[in-house]
Amino acid sequence: MNTDAFIAGDHGLAAVRSAEETVWINPRLLPFDVVDGLSQLVVSDDDIADAAARLRRFAPLVRRVFPETEETDGLIESPLRAVPAMQKRLSDGYGAQIPGRLLLKMDSHLAIAGSVKARGGIYEVLKHAERLAMDAGLLAHDDDYAKIADLRDFFARYTVQVGSTGNLGMSIGIMSAAIGFHVRVHMSADAKQWKKDLLRAHGAEVIEYADDYSRAVAEGRRASDADPMSHFVDDEKSVDLFLGYAVAAERLAAQLTAQEITVDREHPLIVYIPAGVGGAPGGVSYGLRRLYHDDVHCFFVEPAQCPSVLLGVATQRFERANVHDFGITGKTDADGLACASPSSLVTRIMTNHMAGVFTVSEAHLYDYLRDLDASEGIRIEPSSCAAFAGPVGLLRCPAARDYCAAHGLTEERLHRAAHIAWATGGRLVPAEVWEEYLGTYR
Repeated sequence: MNTDAFIAGDHGLAAVRSAEETVWINPRLLPFDVVDGLSQLVVSDDDIADAAARLRRFAPLVRRVFPETEETDGLIESPLRAVPAMQKRLSDGYGAQIPGRLLLKMDSHLAIAGSVKARGGIYEVLKHAERLAMDAGLLAHDDDYAKIADLRDFFARYTVQVGSTGNLGMSIGIMSAAIGFHVRVHMSADAKQWKKDLLRAHGAEVIEYADDYSRAVAEGRRASDADPMSHFVDDEKSVDLFLGYAVAAERLAAQLTAQEITVDREHPLIVYIPAGVGGAPGGVSYGLRRLYHDDVHCFFVEPAQCPSVLLGVATQRFERANVHDFGITGKTDADGLACASPSSLVTRIMTNHMAGVFTVSEAHLYDYLRDLDASEGIRIEPSSCAAFAGPVGLLRCPAARDYCAAHGLTEERLHRAAHIAWATGGRLVPAEVWEEYLGTYR
């Protein structure tokens, strides 16, 4: 496509190509009732309910294999925590108006893999294991799924493969190896060394590439397609990954209810989720829209140097969009967000559900990291910290203010709003890496 002509016709994208911090508001967002029927043809409420039920069936296995999940009875779930000191720090330090209440959804601290990818990645591995065991007559729906832990010799005949910049690979690698699969993780040049080391320590085979995420995925897909005993977890296309993320919505709803936080037109929910290829924020946001309809407003947040989902939806080129075509580097310290092209599934299904995309500079990733550590004593990785660009920019960016005006987010309603910054990873970061993070861009 002629990127110059496209950008000339959309002033919101000029700042994107310049890799400036900005917000792009999605002009294709539609009322939930308008797109509900079409959306359910792709991912239905029954599909999400089925995924939630499958995770409950697997809870005894997860509890047995990963004792750290004992407290949650084998369910992999994270806390929802108010962060008033961080809210004040953002207001004071960045001139940000953040009316209402700011909360942190701490998928950064999820059991097993320490990231949001523990939702989708682990779900797909478990579903694959269930299908194999049932097809072999080794498992029935009403069995105690803890017995799967005794089938390691059976699963050892099979391989699970995935292409990843880091966190998805960790969730797939750790769970697959725990069940007994041979697991092969194809990792891009953006992947952090400590994540590769951790995977190898869990018994995963790590294949490294000097190229970007798209190459790692393509090579992993090619290798898996050549092996009839291999299953490829496709971050660019997988409905199962999407469903694993979507289950988070009903669990978040229960947490909001437990904290007496109402979500309706007078009490809007505004969610900000970091995005790489788009799978996790897409699934989570889609699930939330199915629950809260037009009372939830879901913004993705991407590095200014790698806004692939933004460009995929804005251009409607979907997975064919590539940040390099717009002269953007695609290089970012936010390894989990370093995806030059977005998911084909997510960019299509979220075209009418996503409110917009904020972009964030590299320096601010580390500023927010230090701010959260100093104000709340919470440590999350740089990719996660992208989420804070949303509440900082909501009333500071003219286009975002216009969005609020157009969608009935009045001053009064915003003062009753719940803002959720979705922390996507960080629990497993080694201490020496934390020290490096704390001193970066200082």
